[in-house]
Amino acid sequence: MIDRLDQIFVLLKHWIIGYLPASFQTPVGVIISVVCIIGLYPALFALTTVLERKGVGRIQNRLGPNRVGPYGILQPMADGIKSLTKEDIVPKSADAVVHFLAPVILVVTVFMGFAVMPMGKNMVLVDMDAGLLFYFAMGASSELSVFMAGWGSRNKYSLLGAMRAVAQMISYEVALLLSSVVIVMMTGSLSLVKIVEAQNHYSYGFPHWFIFTPWGLAGFLMYAIAGTAETNRSPFDLPEGESELVAGYHTEYSGFKFALFFLGEYVAMFSISGLGSTLFLGGWTAPLAALQWVPSWIWFFGKLFVSMCVFIWLRGTLPRLRQDQLMNFAWKFVLPMCLLNLFVAGLWRFLGDGLLRWVICSGILILAYAVMGSAEMRRKHFGPRAYRYAE
Repeated sequence: MIDRLDQIFVLLKHWIIGYLPASFQTPVGVIISVVCIIGLYPALFALTTVLERKGVGRIQNRLGPNRVGPYGILQPMADGIKSLTKEDIVPKSADAVVHFLAPVILVVTVFMGFAVMPMGKNMVLVDMDAGLLFYFAMGASSELSVFMAGWGSRNKYSLLGAMRAVAQMISYEVALLLSSVVIVMMTGSLSLVKIVEAQNHYSYGFPHWFIFTPWGLAGFLMYAIAGTAETNRSPFDLPEGESELVAGYHTEYSGFKFALFFLGEYVAMFSISGLGSTLFLGGWTAPLAALQWVPSWIWFFGKLFVSMCVFIWLRGTLPRLRQDQLMNFAWKFVLPMCLLNLFVAGLWRFLGDGLLRWVICSGILILAYAVMGSAEMRRKHFGPRAYRYAE
């Protein structure tokens, strides 16, 4: 019974395609999986917008949306109707084709990443040997769409926002890749399914998730920082800085096209969170051996939900960085730590089992963090904050 509940979606798909001729079963199965992914994540996007507006409202000591439906829960429907019926304005000087294609390419590339992501036991659209490589190739394409939006709008604020976004995304993409390489080094595979299987073991009831190792914890923290910057979320939301660039690369977008950008940003957050769970948090595996009876897809989406709550908390808590602070942080701290973590992961592999590798690997990472952190703090010469009034 528990196994059937775990595999309920897989069994349902097989039941549907079982009525079809054998030659149609594979393509129809793929279409059903694609439709489920395309339907599921926009629904989660709608729920997350309510959660975010309520959560940020709570942090800012206000109610948030409370007019549409009970407790404002139907607000996403009102927002969707508004986006669909709003006038689509394209500037006269804009490149209409590029202006139109930019949000479409963004959404398509973001959704492509889910094709190789295991969302539960036996719940992956394509079990590709180079799944991780495919995922990052699709993610890199989103930078093209952002630049297309800024360039095609023929607006200086849009272009500046796009240039900021591309510089930021390329800088942190290097860190994102390097933080994931340690997982490939340890598992010897680029398949996300095999990476989850490598973590699906338990000792004394506790899982063998990679985050519970010194190199895994460091890699996860670097991945989380780079992932937040990749999705242009606070405190790395400079490309959309309202006070400086109006709204950045989507200044000249309205109506449905703006909604596509909004959808692309949130789906990218789901995607980055899902990959982080897969690489470091065991994917669909349970946090304790005693809880393996819970369906695997509940664990995957539960981890996704926790990640989204952290994104919302960060948005309501941290101030936006300056552009120079953002780039310095990427190239002078995050990237060196990622490179050092590669060395530490290799050391962990060849030191063998025992307490010694825990001490040596943890010591190297803590020492590097302390040295680089204190060096940066000394350069800043932080002192008491002085408040001055405009004259």
